[in-house]
Amino acid sequence: MRILVAIGGNALLKRGDTLGIGEQRRNMAEAATALANLAREHELVLVHGNGPQVGLLALEADAYKGAPPYPLDVLGAESQGMIGYVIEEAMRRALPEREIVTVLTQTLVDPADPAFAKPSKPIGPVYDKKTAQALAAERGWSVAPDGPDGKAWRRVVASPAPRSIVQLAAIRRLVDSGCLVVCAGGGGIPVQPGPEGAPEGVEAVIDKDLAACLLAKDLDAACLLILTDVDGVYKAWGTPAQKRIEAVSARALDPASFAAGSMGPKIEAARDFALATGRPAFIGALGKAADILSGRSGTRIDP
Repeated sequence: MRILVAIGGNALLKRGDTLGIGEQRRNMAEAATALANLAREHELVLVHGNGPQVGLLALEADAYKGAPPYPLDVLGAESQGMIGYVIEEAMRRALPEREIVTVLTQTLVDPADPAFAKPSKPIGPVYDKKTAQALAAERGWSVAPDGPDGKAWRRVVASPAPRSIVQLAAIRRLVDSGCLVVCAGGGGIPVQPGPEGAPEGVEAVIDKDLAACLLAKDLDAACLLILTDVDGVYKAWGTPAQKRIEAVSARALDPASFAAGSMGPKIEAARDFALATGRPAFIGALGKAADILSGRSGTRIDP
């Protein structure tokens, strides 16, 4: 069956990791084994996040004062190439018999989306509150807590809803031909219709789970599998009473009751896919992909 797999940027860079390529390669090498086992039995399409990576690229661009900093759409394209390469590298070792290709993907957004006025998507490194607020004052950033305890803070940017995948037809042809496709990285490069109709970039980062949901519906996937750095969806997350939800009806979930910019969009994407297609969605840890599909781990969201 065809499975749309969404891999979180925080799954490739675990909490506490430095933002180095070595850590990402090691984490992806571990994940590739689990993904390869799935790919031998199913048709996979991989979408990845880029939150930590695109934030780091923004800091690097800002450090050089000889040129204006690159906008987020350009940095999103840069992160797609970088992370796609790391994923391809690991997957080719685990699946030498398969053809694997990364597609530089643009995602159309509405320039009037209210998300542009309410930044919510965390990017870049984690800071303490004092450092984050100092950087916000110095660089004109928006910052917000990243976690239930309020100790970790990150830069947040606009995250408009994805409307359509520009390269959808090409992605579909590649998937139909048997390629394992890595696409819509970081939710896709955010673009809007230009004055002559051709797409042009906008300053934003699209949520990769919402883009993965859109792509899963467009590609008629049998299920949506969202892989992250936690082993499922929890009730009372971050409290002594927290408990993993093993299975739940999509109609029983309220995305607004989960953290915006992290678990909230995952719930929204899983719920939307299940209700729109009548097929299940799953959320769980990157290294346990097969266990999630079999019900031994993660959270299953049914229509």
